[in-house]
Amino acid sequence: MNKTETHIQDSDKTLEAMRHFSQTYAQRTGTYFCVDPSVTAVVIEGLARHKDELGSPLCPCRHYEDKQAEVKATFWNCPCVPMRERKECHCMLFLTPDNDFAGDKQEISLEEIKAHTQNIG
Repeated sequence: MNKTETHIQDSDKTLEAMRHFSQTYAQRTGTYFCVDPSVTAVVIEGLARHKDELGSPLCPCRHYEDKQAEVKATFWNCPCVPMRERKECHCMLFLTPDNDFAGDKQEISLEEIKAHTQNIG
């Protein structure tokens, strides 16, 4: 296996780990994914990319001057403090049932994530 294939395989493992985490966390907190599955897919892909690049699933929906410093501070590592404390997800990954954008799903397949994110990056 060449270096590119190994990187893709490792990235797929991280993507699967973030997918599993997201599903489990949604179920545990009584939250739901966005009614638009592309939002869910892009956020999970962003979390996986940050986990690969930074070692932690830093919120992908914010701008950071220094991502490494933010990872160390842990405030915006998913699930972020606003999500843990008030069920407020800036990324719209974990939505309470009363949110206008909340769907009825707490699951998304790896194939669905890849289909929505294949042209990103």
